[in-house]
Amino acid sequence: MTSQHGAFIWYELLTTDVKAAGAFYGDVVGWSSRPFDAGNPDGYHLFSTGETEVGGLMVLPQGEECPPDAAPGWIGYIGVGDVDATASAIVADGGRQHVPPTDIPGVGRFAVVADPQGAVFTIMKGAMDGESRAFSPDRAGHCQWNELTTTDPEAAYAFYARHFGWTKGEAMPMGEAGVYQILDRDGISFGAVTPAGPEVPHPVWAFYFGVPDIDAAISRISAGGGALLHGPHAVPGEQFIVIGRDPQGAVFSLVGPRKA
Repeated sequence: MTSQHGAFIWYELLTTDVKAAGAFYGDVVGWSSRPFDAGNPDGYHLFSTGETEVGGLMVLPQGEECPPDAAPGWIGYIGVGDVDATASAIVADGGRQHVPPTDIPGVGRFAVVADPQGAVFTIMKGAMDGESRAFSPDRAGHCQWNELTTTDPEAAYAFYARHFGWTKGEAMPMGEAGVYQILDRDGISFGAVTPAGPEVPHPVWAFYFGVPDIDAAISRISAGGGALLHGPHAVPGEQFIVIGRDPQGAVFSLVGPRKA
């Protein structure tokens, strides 16, 4: 995939059990999963919807590669034109570098960083031609929304605007909870920044994956050993959202219509 500077180009699950997680999300979201390297069935895996690869999953790193309090969870990849320059600029702007710029032969160059409030994400310049289709706001099986919950929404927005060119879309007042600020890229809304409440332990990105039937997905969450944490809640566009926790402990979000 090309750099698509400022676009979310990939989503990745860090988990303690790749096989079990692949089966769970296959049932709940409808993804298929396979090893990236057929000769290494215990290594990196790919999630696909139909013929389109939309994300990956891997065993949660241990030791110096991962913070001591790291737990299973999802991380988003933002495309950049120059990984080294962007990583340096992020650190100079109060962010943090968790994994330095690193090459993946035949795939691209990446770095794991955090914004000044502590939300972690990955930046990447892909080595392959073609644009990523991992994010698609109207397709089931793809990420449809990227949401940052943070302790300082205005500072966070300014940070991402400086480094990725994002702009403000509609601002939706939420009373005492603050403002839900829509994020645009090239005039298209792709996510939002929202204030963190007391129930959020630290700033974090959440990714809403589309499903064709939200009630069917809810049933499969519990049947697969996961837990429903919030929802279903109605959102614009006759859609409903839920937040769940998979059997390995990773929190995930879904969006979709009600068929009943």
